[in-house]
Amino acid sequence: MGRGNRLIQTESKVGIVVPTLGTRPEYLKLCLQSIRDAGQAHICLAAPKDFDANALQSIGLVDQVVQDSGDGLAEAINLGISSLPKSIQYVNWLGDDDLLMANALEIASGFLDRENGTVAVFGSCDYINDSGDRIWTNRSGSWAKAILRFGPDLIPQPGALFRRTAFEEIGGLSRAFGWAFDFDMFIKLSNVGKLSYIPRTLAAFRWHPDSLSVGQRELSINEASQVRKSHLPSPLRVISELWELPTRRLTAWAGKRVSKRASNRGSA
Repeated sequence: MGRGNRLIQTESKVGIVVPTLGTRPEYLKLCLQSIRDAGQAHICLAAPKDFDANALQSIGLVDQVVQDSGDGLAEAINLGISSLPKSIQYVNWLGDDDLLMANALEIASGFLDRENGTVAVFGSCDYINDSGDRIWTNRSGSWAKAILRFGPDLIPQPGALFRRTAFEEIGGLSRAFGWAFDFDMFIKLSNVGKLSYIPRTLAAFRWHPDSLSVGQRELSINEASQVRKSHLPSPLRVISELWELPTRRLTAWAGKRVSKRASNRGSA
């Protein structure tokens, strides 16, 4: 990793963690540049020990590097967020192949500045293919939070921003889940304060076979079902398959449609 954990203090109150294995350098650079274009932010890269981030630091795309312990993605993100400067108030993470829209962090952090009762804010999210072409936009809106415990997770994590204090209050991301830890996080955050929607497209999620949540789609869907059940009162868990089965099937069907659009756009 070159100089190891190098920390450059900034005056930003926003911190973004980018977990990476370093296997997609072309996407990683685009990801980091999009964060810079989204507003003032302290960027922390969580990477394996042998990843050399010197070049990225030298061109100003990375402020801090922490070593990924190899204990899973959730733990890498937790480590990155806990290692951010104490001045950071608002946090999130971004996959190394995803993107933020221009001014997205400025918009989201401004909302949190004004709305003290809101612990997390999110907007719409474009789904793009491996070439960056838009294939669909998630505009689930405010009602996405209303179905968290009974339906699919339609809150786009990439463009969200949440209060660091709230993230710490819920104990960070659960290591019990390999794919749906963001879903679990949003449910827990909803118990702490308000989740608010901004009617703006704030991020782009890259839908391609190498993406963790796309490549392991069936496992991700089943794990999301486990998350919903874990937050239900015991009496409801007993009958939860009445809605869980159709929810899993609907989620799988929606994923196949997006994959088909991505494939068709890629071959066009």
